[in-house]
Amino acid sequence: MTSATVSGTVHCPAGRPVPAWAVRVAHLIPLVVLPSGLWRIALVAGLPIGASVDPGLGESLYIVSLSLVSEGLALLALGLVRPWGEVFASWLPLVGGRRVPPRFAVTAATTGATALTLIWGYAAWGVVVQGNDLAFTTPGFTLLLACYSPLLLWGPLLLALTWSYHRRHPAPPRRS
Repeated sequence: MTSATVSGTVHCPAGRPVPAWAVRVAHLIPLVVLPSGLWRIALVAGLPIGASVDPGLGESLYIVSLSLVSEGLALLALGLVRPWGEVFASWLPLVGGRRVPPRFAVTAATTGATALTLIWGYAAWGVVVQGNDLAFTTPGFTLLLACYSPLLLWGPLLLALTWSYHRRHPAPPRRS
């Protein structure tokens, strides 16, 4: 499957044209997640970011894996605006090569968006209530906030993108 772009609008074969704003949001989501991942990589690399934490090998592997998985999940948002997101990968057992049911995509993305909104909202509330309880220097805590604050947008942006996908992929008519 390929997509055609006409005046900034992507056309996916299975649904209506993708609005330009949705394409921009889909590309923005991985950029919103990137600063926190880079902050975690800097922590593992031992760069002076104002933290007095020295993670061991196991914790470092976890932190790097968390960064890679987070960015990979953020990149999945592109599947809501690109043709490759309309068909399951051929290597997947049982479903490989089949069309992604829109209801499945909408349910998965809505669940993810809701979870992200709750997770990062709860984390932000914790910062408001607890403040800098991690023994960061003031500049280090400011850097931490600057890198993690964009994550508050991840859930709402994904929800808006999911709504756009849902509107482009109406439910099939019911059989009587």
